[in-house]
Amino acid sequence: MIHARLSKNIGFAAIGCGFIATVTYVLMISVTLAHIEAVSGQTPFDMRPLGYHPKDAATLLEALGAEGRAYYLRYQIALDTVYPAMLALTLIAIFSWFGQHMPGSKLVRFGIILSVGCAMFDYFENLAIAAMIWSWPEVSLALVYVASSATIVKSSLTTLAVLLALVIGFLWARLPKANLCPLADNGG
Repeated sequence: MIHARLSKNIGFAAIGCGFIATVTYVLMISVTLAHIEAVSGQTPFDMRPLGYHPKDAATLLEALGAEGRAYYLRYQIALDTVYPAMLALTLIAIFSWFGQHMPGSKLVRFGIILSVGCAMFDYFENLAIAAMIWSWPEVSLALVYVASSATIVKSSLTTLAVLLALVIGFLWARLPKANLCPLADNGG
């Protein structure tokens, strides 16, 4: 019975979580990250998908000043605690919905694993950025490399998960009409 309810409501979960993720992302891009860039004249850590070097980190942290660093922690990191979970839940719901229509698909399972990885590495990135801010001006090289690596992995996994969702959506769209009903509705 629980499986049947989940099956029927997974689309609504995808839409709801997707809405929250989108609103949060727009707030981060247009408010908090824009403010950090305006104050520092530098691209924020979160927006550097190819990572950064210790000198780049020091330049950003110095340019932010004490108030900018406090803002990064108070507002950007706070918003970025909501976004990874909402994005992951959105993607998981999408992959699960496709999974109902494509039973046994290894691509669907892989997409769910990628979605969880996106969130995990976004949280690792947030913790590392917070640690760099807290330890300023004594930021260790190792911490910068950990933060940068988390940013790169998060960006890569997110890109792969979204692309995989599009590929699976394309494959699903090409399925014959008889395969569009979930197993739960077929009595299976």
